[in-house]
Amino acid sequence: MRINHNIAALNTYRQLTIGQSAAAKNMEKLSSGLRINRAGDDAAGLAISEKMRGQIRGLEQASRNAQDSISLIQTAEGALNETHSILQRMRELAVQAANDTNTATDRNEIQKEINQLVDEIDRIANTTEFNTQKLLDGSKVGLSAAVNGTVTLQNNSSISGLTANVSDATLLNKTGTITITRTTNANNDATDFQISDPLGLGGISLSDTQTLTGFGDNISFSQDLLNMRVGESITISVTKYEAAQTDTSKAISTQIGANSGQTMSIGINSMKAVDLGVRNGTTLAAIDVTTAGKANAAITQINNAIEKVSAERAKLGAFQNRLEHTINNLGTSAENLTAAESRIRDVDYALAA
Repeated sequence: MRINHNIAALNTYRQLTIGQSAAAKNMEKLSSGLRINRAGDDAAGLAISEKMRGQIRGLEQASRNAQDSISLIQTAEGALNETHSILQRMRELAVQAANDTNTATDRNEIQKEINQLVDEIDRIANTTEFNTQKLLDGSKVGLSAAVNGTVTLQNNSSISGLTANVSDATLLNKTGTITITRTTNANNDATDFQISDPLGLGGISLSDTQTLTGFGDNISFSQDLLNMRVGESITISVTKYEAAQTDTSKAISTQIGANSGQTMSIGINSMKAVDLGVRNGTTLAAIDVTTAGKANAAITQINNAIEKVSAERAKLGAFQNRLEHTINNLGTSAENLTAAESRIRDVDYALAA
C-alpha cells in the first residue's frame, strides 16, 4: 500500500483530463462548424485552405467585376441605341428632302431639325457616363498598331501609301541651290528617314536621319548645284523603318480573374458627330439637305454613320456575351474550389459528435 501516491487515481485523472480536452475541442468544432480553428489543429491543412480561401474570394470579386463591366457596357449600348434612333430620323428627313415636291423653305426647315439632331448626337457622346467616367467621347479607346514600309521619290513626284503621305516641291533660286522639302502625314512616335546621295553630285553632305512626331512634320535639305551638268537628275530615296505603337492605357481594363494579369480590355470608339461623319469641325454640320442633290449625298453619309454605330454596338454586344460566359466560368470555379476547401476545413458532424 502507498500512502502519498494513488496511482489508480492519477491514471483516472489523466484519462479524465484527456477526455475533457477532446470533448472541449469537439465542442469547439461543433459550435464553429470548422475542423481547423487554429494552426495546431492541422498546420498543413490550414495553409492549403487559406490559399484556397484567397482564390475563392478573388473569383467571387472577379465575378462582381464582370457584372459591373456588363452594366458599363449596357450604359454605353443604351446611349448608342438612342444615337441609332437619331440617325434613322436624320435619314428619314434626308429622304424627304430629296423629293422635289419640297420647296427651298421646306428644306430649310428640315435642315434645322437635322442640325438639332446632330447636336444631340454630340451631347450623348459627351455626357454618357458610368461612375463619372465618360464612355463615348473617345477617351476609352485602346490603340494597337504596327507599320513599316519604304517610299522612294524621284524628281517632282508624290506618293501615297498606307503608312505615309509624302509630297515634294522643287525650287531653283538665284544662288544655285535646290531645296527639296518633304511633308509627311504619318502618325508615329518616332520615324527615321534616310536620304541617299543624289545621282551625279559629288562632295555633298546630307543628314541621314530625321525624327518625326505627330502630323505634318517636314524634312528638308539643300545642295549647291553650281557644278551640276545639264541633263543630270536628282534621286531621293526615303526609307521608313518599322515603327510600332501600342497604347491600351485608355481602354477599360476589367479584372476577370483571381490572380494578377487576368484582365480584359474594352475599347469604345468616339461616337461624336464629327467621328461619325455628320459634322465638319466643331460647328458646321456635314449633313446638308438644302437641295435634292445634297440630300441624296446626305443619305449616303448617314448610312455610313449608321454602320459605324452598328459596328460599335455589335462590338459591345460581343464583349457583353464574353463577360457573361466569364461569370459562368468564375461561378463554376468558385463552387468547385469551395467544395475542396470545405473538405479540408469544415467539420464532419458525424465524426465530431
